[in-house]
Amino acid sequence: MDEEYDVIVLGTGLKECILSGLLSVDGLKVLHMDRNDYYGGASTSLNLIQLWKRFRGNDKPPEQLGLSKEYNVDMIPKFMMANGGLVRVLIHTDVTKYLHFKAVDGSFVYNKGKVYKVPATDVEALKSPLMGLFEKRRARKFFIYVQDYDESDPKSHEGLDLSKVTARELITKYGLEDDTIDFIGHALALHFDDSYLNGPASDFVKRMKLYAESLARFQGGSPYIYPLYGLGELPQAFARLSAVYGGTYMLNKPECKVEFAGDGKAYGVTSEGETAKCKKVVCDPSYLPDKVKKVGKVARAVCIMSHPIPDTNDSHSAQVILPQKQLGRKSDMYLFCCSYAHNVAPKGKFIAFVSTEAETDNPEVELKPGIDLLGPVDEIFYETYDRYVPINNHETDNCFISTSYDGSTHFESTVTDVLAMYSKITGKAVDLSVDLSAASAASEE
Repeated sequence: MDEEYDVIVLGTGLKECILSGLLSVDGLKVLHMDRNDYYGGASTSLNLIQLWKRFRGNDKPPEQLGLSKEYNVDMIPKFMMANGGLVRVLIHTDVTKYLHFKAVDGSFVYNKGKVYKVPATDVEALKSPLMGLFEKRRARKFFIYVQDYDESDPKSHEGLDLSKVTARELITKYGLEDDTIDFIGHALALHFDDSYLNGPASDFVKRMKLYAESLARFQGGSPYIYPLYGLGELPQAFARLSAVYGGTYMLNKPECKVEFAGDGKAYGVTSEGETAKCKKVVCDPSYLPDKVKKVGKVARAVCIMSHPIPDTNDSHSAQVILPQKQLGRKSDMYLFCCSYAHNVAPKGKFIAFVSTEAETDNPEVELKPGIDLLGPVDEIFYETYDRYVPINNHETDNCFISTSYDGSTHFESTVTDVLAMYSKITGKAVDLSVDLSAASAASEE
C-alpha cells in the first residue's frame, strides 16, 4: 500500500462507486477501500439471513418465506427515471453492459384515502378519476403547455419567463385545484415538500417533462426502471468499471483513518498499519464524522408480503407517493414495492418499503398511513437512520464527502449529489448528452 494515488475512495456505497468509476475512466489512479467485507455500504442489498441478522439478531427466518439466497432486499430502495440522470451516467460509462433492467409496472399517488394511477399526459388527465370534469379540462391545458414547452422556442412560452415566474404563479394561471397541484408537484415533479411552489417554474416544468419523457421511453405503466437482482448490482457494476480502468479495490479494511498534514490537508489513508498516499479523499459521512452535520433522519419499514400493494392494478413493482398535505405532514411518504418479477424475492413474494423524513421518534406510528395501504404483511421491520451533509471546505482539506440518502424512492437527488461532487473533484462536468436508445436496448422488457 506504499503507492501514491490521485484519489482514495472510502466506502462502496452507490455514490462512491459511481465516482470511483467516473474518475477511473478519466485516467485517475484510484484506490477504493471499505471497512465492510461486502459492496454497497448503506446502499447494499441483503439476503434473508443477512436481513434477519440486521434486524432480529440471532433469530432464524421462518422456512415458509423460502430460500435466503433468493432475496435481494435493498437497504436504500429507489427506482431510476428511464430518462433520468442515473441512466445517463450508466450509458456514459457503458456500465449498462453489466446490468439488466426491467420497467416498473406502476406509478401511483395517494389522495383522500385512496390510491390512484398518476396521470402524466393530457390524454391520461382526461381519463383520471382524480379530478372532476372541469378540473380535467384545466389540467389537460396545463399538461399540453408543459409538453409543448421548449426552452429554446419563445413561441412555446406563452409570454412567460419561467426563470422569473414561480411554480405557484404558473399553476395559478391555469386555475388548478389544491389536490391537482398536490399530485403534480409531488408525484410528477417529485418534490419532497411544498417549498418548490416559491421557486422558479423552470425547474418545476423540467421535472414534469423528465417524468413524461421517461414514461414514453418504455410505454410501460411508469417512468421508472429497476435492475434485476436489486440495487446491490449497481455498486458492483461501477466497481467492475473502475477495475477495468485500473482502479484498485480493497474490502474488509478495518479503521481506514484519513491522515491530515499540519496544514489541514488530507494526504493519505491508514489501515492495518500501512498508509496509502493520495491527493484527494472521497468518502461517505461515516468515514469523517467530524466534518459532517446531522440534518434529519429517515424512518422506514421493510415488509415481506405475499401479494402486491392493493389498488395498484396487481403491479409486481410500483411506487406510491403520499403527498405531505394528504397526511398533514411536513414531507411526503413513499411506498416502494418490487417482487420476484425483478428477481429480488422467491416466486409469489413481494418486498415493500414505507419511508419518509422522520418527524417523530416513533416510526411505527409515523409510518402507519403507508403501512395501512399495504394490506396483510408476512414480516415487518422498522428502522430509522440519520441523514448527514458535509460541512467541510474541500479546497482546504482535499476531502469530498457525499450526503446521506434521503427517504425518496427515486434516484434524482442522488445523481445530483454525485455530479456536483465530480465537478468539485475534477473541475469539470460529466457530459450526459448521450443516446438514450442504448438504454432501451439494455432494458429487458
